Amino acid sequence: MKGKYLLGAFLMSLLGASIALFAYTRIIEKPVQVVSKDSSVVESQGAKAFLTSLQVQDGGQIDFTYAAEQTVHGVVHVHTKTLMSGQSENPIMEYFYGRRNSRPQEVQGYGSGVIMSADGYIITNNHVIEDAESIEVTLNDNRTFTAQVIGRDPASDIALLKIKAENLPYIKFGDSETLRLGEWVLAVGNPFNLTSTVTAGIVSAKGRSLTLPDGTFRIESFIQTDAALNMGNSGGALVNTKGLLVGITSMIISRSGDYSGNSFAIPVSIVKKVVDDLKEFGEVQSARLGVEIKDVDSEVAKKQNLDEVKGVLISRVIEKGSAEDANLKENDVIIKFNGVGVNTVSELQEQVGKRRPGDKATLTYLRNGKENTAQLVLKNAVGTTSVVTAAISEDKVVFGASLVALTKEEMRSYNVDYGVKIGELNNGKFKDLGMKRGYIILSVNGKKVKSPSDVKQYSNNESTLKSVAGIQSDGGLFTFSYGN
Repeated sequence: MKGKYLLGAFLMSLLGASIALFAYTRIIEKPVQVVSKDSSVVESQGAKAFLTSLQVQDGGQIDFTYAAEQTVHGVVHVHTKTLMSGQSENPIMEYFYGRRNSRPQEVQGYGSGVIMSADGYIITNNHVIEDAESIEVTLNDNRTFTAQVIGRDPASDIALLKIKAENLPYIKFGDSETLRLGEWVLAVGNPFNLTSTVTAGIVSAKGRSLTLPDGTFRIESFIQTDAALNMGNSGGALVNTKGLLVGITSMIISRSGDYSGNSFAIPVSIVKKVVDDLKEFGEVQSARLGVEIKDVDSEVAKKQNLDEVKGVLISRVIEKGSAEDANLKENDVIIKFNGVGVNTVSELQEQVGKRRPGDKATLTYLRNGKENTAQLVLKNAVGTTSVVTAAISEDKVVFGASLVALTKEEMRSYNVDYGVKIGELNNGKFKDLGMKRGYIILSVNGKKVKSPSDVKQYSNNESTLKSVAGIQSDGGLFTFSYGN
């Protein structure tokens, strides 16, 4: 009797184990298909919300096919042609060997772009189309169009193009601020005019700042990824697994110029604001706090009696700027902008970069160890809240160059109290001389230049140019002197 009871118990245990093993096997073999949901749906559990942002294949691997299919047709190939002067750009060489009037050489360049609307607006990098004489755009279906430059912004390295086409496939904007470290992203580009290509990687860092040695104001708050990028991917799309645009790929860092594990994209939070400005005004409405700032490190934290290493130190308050109006002072430490924590200069730049002059903002800062708040109105680079337009009066265009007055910040940076800067450079004598965008003109025909109209006046309405001197973009001096 006892033996029968033991045999029955053994059989029941074996049956139960078989059922459990079968159920476990079915779970492993057929995982639940997770479908991406609309961003307006809020999940009650954080882990569940993260999973629903991914596409998962039956094998348990993340599925990128949906995002790739949604985006490859929204990325284009950008082909540029630039005429480079054959003349020497080195005054010393000209002094010894004379001017060499060789014929201009055509230089071709290429990059990628992202279609942002069905009516033909395309985003790319400013450095892709800078100085281009002509721009052509090839779609993923191999149709080619001539592109018009609507506007460009060197500070963010964004340019907006327009082609005459309708019903184009385009990529919708996502939210770069919700990206998390380790999240999968795809880089979509068209570097070789062979149709678009897709690579995948993860978000390695956010708010990354890079040192770019050209002396100009830059907004630097890059998304760093390990998605493979190579020459020609600049201006392409960085998208999440839902196929939404989260960044514009901009650069790689490597010794060889080829991909080596680090690529960088401009967050769409900045891109969207820039392209909206370019469409509406033709010029970016850049907001400034009116301060010089630096990251807080251990030394600064100790000197300012901070409990922890965080925030952005104000090293200088600019006269008549937004910060001065709000009574901020040197050595104040900014820790929040409109309630968003900022622990680096790049994070603060990203928040300010999304605003326009005239916008109101709340700063949270530390002074003498105490937390304070300040309400301020953001201003533009010249200290006003007025709209900056791309319109340029005739007296500001001389020898093919549009000239702009120097700001107080630029005067301080170059240690001068006069001069004008070359904003745009088209065909003309200045371009023939080898001058470039960003050059500072200090004198024309031996006379100090204090305004754009001075250049026209001192050159006798562009009829006489015997000498021009100034500062190059890298800080070096230049002088051109010759007879007519």
